[in-house]
Amino acid sequence: MKALTRSLGVLGLSVALGGSMPLMALAQEAPQRILSVTGSATVSVPTTITRVRLAIDVRDDNAADVQVQVAERTQAVVRLLRSRGVERMQTTGIRLQPRYERNTDDPQLIGYSGSNSVAFRIATDRAGALIDDAIQVGATRIDGVEFLATEAELEQARLEALRLATQNAQSQANAVLSALGLTIQEVVSIDLGQTRALSPIQSNALVVDAATSPIVGGDSTVQGTVTLRVRY
Repeated sequence: MKALTRSLGVLGLSVALGGSMPLMALAQEAPQRILSVTGSATVSVPTTITRVRLAIDVRDDNAADVQVQVAERTQAVVRLLRSRGVERMQTTGIRLQPRYERNTDDPQLIGYSGSNSVAFRIATDRAGALIDDAIQVGATRIDGVEFLATEAELEQARLEALRLATQNAQSQANAVLSALGLTIQEVVSIDLGQTRALSPIQSNALVVDAATSPIVGGDSTVQGTVTLRVRY
């Protein structure tokens, strides 16, 4: 009977110790030390494409006459643009509305105004001469000029911006940890921010003489961000 009691006591002690060991191990585990840093970078890309928006404006006494003149001038401009091999040509606006004399208490109808506008893309070094020729055949207004880089150049710049942003994030992490006498053990996660391409835009302008209009494109910039979470 004593032997049985002694054996059960040892067994009970063994079970008690077995149940407490995982709790002791968990209590001794150190929490993970994580540092999160976000790097950013901007890459410039020379623009080689110009997006132009031209308009044809007409005023006359009769609405039908206005519409006919707008159509004729627009057709002349479109024929010119097609002959020069422009890309992505599209109509961007058509308008016909009455004009009133508003200097009196009772506005009087004095005629009609109509317009048609078209947008297209062309190499920047050819844009100035084409705009001037379009003015000669019927265009009356420049609604805007936008400078663009090619899709291939923008994609290359996007990848370069992400590479530089990654290096920037890593440099920040190393600077902070080295100041504390610590080092990066491993990268836990990587988050790529949305890259953005910003194009230079030239304000609206009017052609004022017959000389070739100077068109000078700027640089398009691509911004990228990368967030690293590192264990130290």
